[in-house]
Amino acid sequence: MSSAKRTGTRAPGAHAADGHDLIRVHGARENNLKDVSVEIPKRRLTVFTGVSGSGKSSLVFNTIAAESQRLINETYSAFVQGFMPTLARPEVDVLDGLTTAIIVDQQRMGADPRSTVGTATDVNAMLRILFSRLGDPHIGPPSAYSFNTASVRASGAITVERGNKKAVKATFQRTGGMCTNCEGRGTVSDIDLTQLYDDTKSLAEGAFTIPGWKSDSQWTVQVYAQSGFVDPDKPIREYTERQLRDFLYGDPVKVKVNGVNLTYEGLIPKIQKSFLSKDKEAMQPHIRAFVERAVTFTTCPECDGTRLSEGARSSRIRKTSIADACAMEIRDLAQWVRELDEPSVAPLLTALRDTLDSFVEIGLGYLSLDRPAGTLSGGEAQRVKMIRHLGSSLTDTTYVFDEPTVGLHPHDIQRMNDLLLRLRDKGNTVLVVEHKPEAIAIADHVVDLGPGAGTEGGAVCFEGTVEELRAADTVTGRHLDDRAVLKETVREATGALEIRGARTHNLQDVDVDVPLGVLCVVTGVAGSGKSSLVHGSLPAGADVVSVDQSPIKGSRRSNPATYTGLLEPIRKAFAKANGVKPALFSANSEGACPTCNGAGVVYTDLAMMAGVATPCEDCEGKRFQPAVLEYRFGGRDISEVLAMSVARAEEFFGAGEARLPAAHRILGRLADVGLGYLTLGQPLTTLSGGERQRLKLATHMGDKGGVYVLDEPTSGLHLADVEQLLGLLDRLVDAGKSVVVVEHHQAVMAHADWIIDLGPGAGHDGGRVVFEGTPADLVAGRSTLTGQHLAAYVGA
Repeated sequence: MSSAKRTGTRAPGAHAADGHDLIRVHGARENNLKDVSVEIPKRRLTVFTGVSGSGKSSLVFNTIAAESQRLINETYSAFVQGFMPTLARPEVDVLDGLTTAIIVDQQRMGADPRSTVGTATDVNAMLRILFSRLGDPHIGPPSAYSFNTASVRASGAITVERGNKKAVKATFQRTGGMCTNCEGRGTVSDIDLTQLYDDTKSLAEGAFTIPGWKSDSQWTVQVYAQSGFVDPDKPIREYTERQLRDFLYGDPVKVKVNGVNLTYEGLIPKIQKSFLSKDKEAMQPHIRAFVERAVTFTTCPECDGTRLSEGARSSRIRKTSIADACAMEIRDLAQWVRELDEPSVAPLLTALRDTLDSFVEIGLGYLSLDRPAGTLSGGEAQRVKMIRHLGSSLTDTTYVFDEPTVGLHPHDIQRMNDLLLRLRDKGNTVLVVEHKPEAIAIADHVVDLGPGAGTEGGAVCFEGTVEELRAADTVTGRHLDDRAVLKETVREATGALEIRGARTHNLQDVDVDVPLGVLCVVTGVAGSGKSSLVHGSLPAGADVVSVDQSPIKGSRRSNPATYTGLLEPIRKAFAKANGVKPALFSANSEGACPTCNGAGVVYTDLAMMAGVATPCEDCEGKRFQPAVLEYRFGGRDISEVLAMSVARAEEFFGAGEARLPAAHRILGRLADVGLGYLTLGQPLTTLSGGERQRLKLATHMGDKGGVYVLDEPTSGLHLADVEQLLGLLDRLVDAGKSVVVVEHHQAVMAHADWIIDLGPGAGHDGGRVVFEGTPADLVAGRSTLTGQHLAAYVGA
């Protein structure tokens, strides 16, 4: 029943404590919320839905969950709060009835090269203790089995500051499990020198081909040119053996460049520190492309990719080393642990068994503990975070989930629904942001936000049950029972990308032809090998543009205009029209307001309390100097242009005196992916997950590649938005592109020209092609799990 009917009702004589059965939110104004007021029933499963950008995350995560966490943090001492993240009170008038919130979001897990599934879930820590107690031969404490701990030895005199000072000889030793060759990374790198410089040129002629290394002004280049170790006017290929050795491998040494003391070191160690010590996934696209060209990563020959020292690999329990245990699929490891019967470590074995069983129960039994955490998809990362909560004895807690079904095959969604219902039935409040009809169907209460996205959203359109939502005249209600139909005719392939003998991860010697010139969908249960086939096995040099789910890198200073490159032609147009420098029209450069440095707000740090952001009084939040705002183009100043929506800007730059074809093309692509409502200057940090993925897709649509590979583009998309996405994919194919989509959404499968289905299961039960053909053939055959679910979806 609608929460509106429940307000203030309590049976006569009931205990006062039993009346607090609602979470009340009044006057929420975070991001685009427009004075939202809702009452959410406790100990029930409430689903929040609405188009992407309608304000769901602003209400659930930025208001309810954020305030709950802030209030809990305030219970700690000021000293402890100094070490915790500071949270501001959300923009809301009333928030009461809150309980402790546990947030399980889709934020990618840390992409540090040494972070694995085992280290991120503490299973590795338990295994290390197990091997340190039962391993034969015994090699030391748990740290001796850790690939993040190096062995250390030291000896010398120490002075004890006690009574009469006295020097005492001391020795120190710590046994670690880190492989000394790869330093616990599992891979070693080899650098292709031809990608670093052109040896036919001298340094003065611009021999370096490393991104950002320009001979005329770059300090790093000047260090090499003026070091005295090499002749800057001599081509590199003419260096003597000693000069080349100093140039490539020289030890760090201080040199004077233009009167400034700087450090010179060889090119190879410099590149290793500058590029290879960072995670490749976190690099800017052009830097990552350079690293992929210049560096080949190969499995460490000493530890065979296990990251562990010889000692750690030699210690075994029942002929199994800790490296073997971490390489097993988790469901097999759970069985191995179950067979161990050792009373001396019984509590440890129980905890380890329960955690591993949770992996299997949640559908992640196909993972292995040595899988790098940065390679998990958003859905996998979210389910890994769920594991520690499944066996929890806590009740009357608020669990907050962000699209828990993302990345799940229709076959796996039922299992996820059962887990959510189990958490609710233990007496918890479960809040879920979700788009999938199968997940909305299990809700006790639904809150639908909208009616549109961005400035057109931020209001509650509906509150009630799922059945009442079906009858409601909202965007979600109208689309809830949408079912795609199979295409009557499919396009014919114009060629094929041949994949032969693919063995990446769990692929089992797969041979498959990916058709070109059509919309090809690669599907299968989670863990069946889809990403391994599409991202890991496509032939090199296939002219592929890949749009994956990696998060957009950007601070609050980044916005759609800077990220897409749109600001560049706009700045040049303003500069040309006014006869000044383009740098004046960037809030991150010369045109920035000096008071707020172009941020538009002034931040005051209040130590352990939340910092306060106040609009800058000098520029009134416009971010630019007053003098810059006097320059106009098409009758508008730069701050007014950045305040425009994409749709309005497309109209503005499309005709008249402000006509700017370069800007208009980029704006057209943003409108094509359904982002017409975004303002050009909106910080990237305020965008939802679905908006970020579509922004990335719009950016790549201008690339020259002939094959587009998309990884679950429906993530974060409302049912109504999926239709627009399908239209966009059709336009790409009709324009002569080939589109390959890794996807679980049945509407995308039904719309495909060709389907490649992997399976039949996950992990070592998958990795094979179980179907190739048209969607109609897949439905008619019903020979795979995907075929059965697609047939049910289209009503065949």
